[in-house]
Amino acid sequence: MDATDPLVLLPILGLGAGAALGYTARINRFCTLSALERYWYAGDSRGLRTWILAATVAIIASQTADALGYADLSASFYLDPQFGLTGAVIGGLMFGFGMALVGTCGFGALIRLGGGSLRSAVVLIVLALAALTAQRGLLAPLRVLVVDDLAIDLSAAGGQSLASLVSSAVGLELGPLVTASVVLVMLAWIFADRHYRQAFSDIGTGTLIGLSVSFGWIATTWAAANAFGPVQIEAASFVVPVGDTMLQLVTYTGTLPDYGVGLVVGTLIGATIGAWRKKDARWEACDDARELGRHFMGASLMGVGGVFAMGCTIGQGVSAASTLAISAPVVFISIAIGARFGLAWLIEGSVRALIPGLDRSRPAE
Repeated sequence: MDATDPLVLLPILGLGAGAALGYTARINRFCTLSALERYWYAGDSRGLRTWILAATVAIIASQTADALGYADLSASFYLDPQFGLTGAVIGGLMFGFGMALVGTCGFGALIRLGGGSLRSAVVLIVLALAALTAQRGLLAPLRVLVVDDLAIDLSAAGGQSLASLVSSAVGLELGPLVTASVVLVMLAWIFADRHYRQAFSDIGTGTLIGLSVSFGWIATTWAAANAFGPVQIEAASFVVPVGDTMLQLVTYTGTLPDYGVGLVVGTLIGATIGAWRKKDARWEACDDARELGRHFMGASLMGVGGVFAMGCTIGQGVSAASTLAISAPVVFISIAIGARFGLAWLIEGSVRALIPGLDRSRPAE
């Protein structure tokens, strides 16, 4: 096969984008759960602002590339007219709770594995198997029943892009205005904190993460236009691609790895280089069987939940957000709620305090 064939170059491009993602995240400790945890328990919003900045930069870069013809966001599965609301909510809750049990998401597990965490290796293996089971295995019929068969048809609005929905509702083409409004609102919140305006390292981290994710739309659009085989238009996700990477490692079908597989491998390589540069690499394992069981359960929930929700913290929170898909905020809010309950159960010993109207006191005897 010609080395200049887009199908050959595509995983290499994914490898480069993943290396940038992994290195940046490892050097600057970019982690979704950590950002939420610090915001809830310490009142520190810096990590959350960095995460939202990554999504904002991804929106700007992706929408600009789409407008200039370098990316075809309309071909993304995130903008499919069939909106799986049940999957977005149920899958998001499952993913968030599992993320709390593990201590990070699939992307974060790759970052930690780059530093020598054997616990993360276990998490990624279980997550991959669970994702494959939900996508094309024993749980696939359940996914079809709960998600696909209950999907909301948004064909009349042209898909599930927020810009399309607003334009359809008012009868005018307001796509650029909607995009600009979303970006301005997000930037206003991010930089409302004067201390964050001086956090140049965090600002650089969010910017690089957003650009690395949005690069995927350009790379896969180019490959789809020039390759002789089918190419999925994608950006970044760390649920199904982790399963695809495992299949590439343990089976041989004669097919080349795709962009997502290259991204997963590149992220691990980048994180490893970052850990070596920071000199914080060390072997880590589960302390006991109870911790191992918790990681098994959390990884399983993330794998199944990620497939039901069609994405993870990066897949929906950044990639889908860059297309302005309405699934992005629904899934991310569901993930946050699931993570909050998971943390309450782990740290506070109960979720009772989070349920409105539930008597927190013990019943009188």
